[in-house]
Amino acid sequence: MISVLESVNLSSKYLTEKGIDSARMNAELLLAEILGCKRLELYLKFDKPLSEEEIVKYRNYLSRRAQGEPLQYILGKVEFFGINFVVNGNVLIPRQETEILVETITEKYKASSNLNVLDIGTGSGIISICLAKHLQNSKVYATDISETALKTAKLNADENFVSNITFLKNDILNQDFDIITKFDIIVSNPPYVSSGEYLMLQKEIVNYEPKEAVTDNSDGYTFYKRISSIAGKMLNPGGELFFETGQGQAENVKNIMIQNNFANTYLIKDYLGIERVAAGQKI
Repeated sequence: MISVLESVNLSSKYLTEKGIDSARMNAELLLAEILGCKRLELYLKFDKPLSEEEIVKYRNYLSRRAQGEPLQYILGKVEFFGINFVVNGNVLIPRQETEILVETITEKYKASSNLNVLDIGTGSGIISICLAKHLQNSKVYATDISETALKTAKLNADENFVSNITFLKNDILNQDFDIITKFDIIVSNPPYVSSGEYLMLQKEIVNYEPKEAVTDNSDGYTFYKRISSIAGKMLNPGGELFFETGQGQAENVKNIMIQNNFANTYLIKDYLGIERVAAGQKI
């Protein structure tokens, strides 16, 4: 029988040969998932022999990863803002930079209560669920064009015992919102990759993540323009609009907001110094 250590060593070599970045970490995380333990706990199990069932399952995981399937989809989960979320091929994999967007809002409004929040393009529900958990007594509405994405978002809300969210299907580019409520916060992490840039993305993204969640099939600003043009009439006086932006887009998005009569606009940088959040206020 092959041991945990032998399996990790062989698997790391295999994934390296297949061009997978951080091959050993990937190998360890996949095996830890199969053994039902944390990655660091593998070091306490190095001499443990794997069962035939575990070996078969591990080989399947490794084959999928070697073909480029994202680690998060294989594991079926990801941690974001300290919360565990289910992810699958119907939703975009959460990125660390999106935590800047959530952190910006939660820090600014942590002393507020009874807020009405709208999350446009919710995907797996990471933004809406985090805001619902951290903003006291808030009511959150989360919309998406994809029924399968909304199904995943609802599952994540249930898994995290979040009940103050209403999920709605909406095609933001072609539909007005059938919501009477006015909002204190509107937030969106829209598809912002241009059609030209999309062709140059990693194969893991192009081959596995939902295209409609990544690119607007245009110049990357379609959703910013549309949301900015309708958000003003949906916000309460003093309410704010928050966007995540792609690298190099923030200043342009800020200008789009100004053109749509948003005031007190500002940008927030991520941990790498990249302008990542654009925000503005309805006055």
